[in-house]
Amino acid sequence: MASKKKSLASLSKKLKRIRMIVMDVDGVLTDGSIIYSSDGIESKKFNVHDGYGIFRARGKGLKFSIISGRTSKVTSLRAKRLEIADVYQGSEDKVSVFQNIKNKYNLQYDDVCFIGDDEFDLPLLRKVGFSTAPADAIEAVRKEVDYVTLADGGRGAVREVIDAVLRAKKLL
Repeated sequence: MASKKKSLASLSKKLKRIRMIVMDVDGVLTDGSIIYSSDGIESKKFNVHDGYGIFRARGKGLKFSIISGRTSKVTSLRAKRLEIADVYQGSEDKVSVFQNIKNKYNLQYDDVCFIGDDEFDLPLLRKVGFSTAPADAIEAVRKEVDYVTLADGGRGAVREVIDAVLRAKKLL
């Protein structure tokens, strides 16, 4: 499967256009695990390398947004720490939600990268200029995206994509 995918070098033209990276949360920014304490408090594990990648890329002009199908206080906290203002949770129709972001920042689909990992991400993955998925995304998603990362979700997949965009733009 991965051997049929294009290399990042061959995708350089698409990567250079990227102005915003939109991310799903569970399975992308996390490994997909959701932990509940006996008190019913939800926990998630985020990767510090992904976080630093977002921080660094924001300083180089990239914009970030989160669109998640689930609603979680933990996601809100992580987004606040990463200074991501455009956070949409409980969003089953990610394409409609993205239209608001696209209009807000005057973006074209080709200006956007979306990182998703499951079936409900496919409609938006099919629209953006650069679609990508973590190595452990479901097969249906891996088959359709422009690039499948070497890293799994929650284990550096987001950073891998960010660094590829920055390299293509000669900002890294």
